[in-house]
Amino acid sequence: MAIFTALLAGLIFGLGLILSGMANPAKVLGFLDLAGAWDPSLMFVMGGAIGVAFVGFAAATRRKVTPTGEPINLPTARQIDRPLVIGALLFGIGWGIAGFCPGPALVGVGMLEPKAMLFVAAMLAGMGLFEWRRRAKG
Repeated sequence: MAIFTALLAGLIFGLGLILSGMANPAKVLGFLDLAGAWDPSLMFVMGGAIGVAFVGFAAATRRKVTPTGEPINLPTARQIDRPLVIGALLFGIGWGIAGFCPGPALVGVGMLEPKAMLFVAAMLAGMGLFEWRRRAKG
C-alpha cells in the first residue's frame, strides 16, 4: 500500500510540475531572470505549493503516522549552520544555471530529456561525493 501511495503521489506531483511549467527549464529561468524578461507566473505556483504544504505540515505535526500507517519523521534540527547555508547556495546556483531542481529534473528524466538526465547524473554524483566526504570525516 505504501508503494502504491508513493507512486500515486509522485505521479500527481510530476503532473503538477508539467502543468505548471516547473518542468520546463526555460520557464524557470524566465522566472529567475529578474533583470531581464521576468516571468512572474511561477509565483502563483509557488504560492499554491506553499499553501498546500502548510496544510500538510500542520496535519503532520499532530500525527505520528501517515494514513497508510507509515511513521512520520519530521526534521528536528532548527540550527542554521554552515553546511545548510552552503547547501542552499549550491542548490540555488545549480537551479539558476540549469533551470532544474531535483523534482522537475526527475520528471525530465521520465520524459527522456537529455539535459535533465545530465542534471540528475551530476546531482547523484554530488550526493555521492557529499556522503563519501561525510563518512571520511567520521
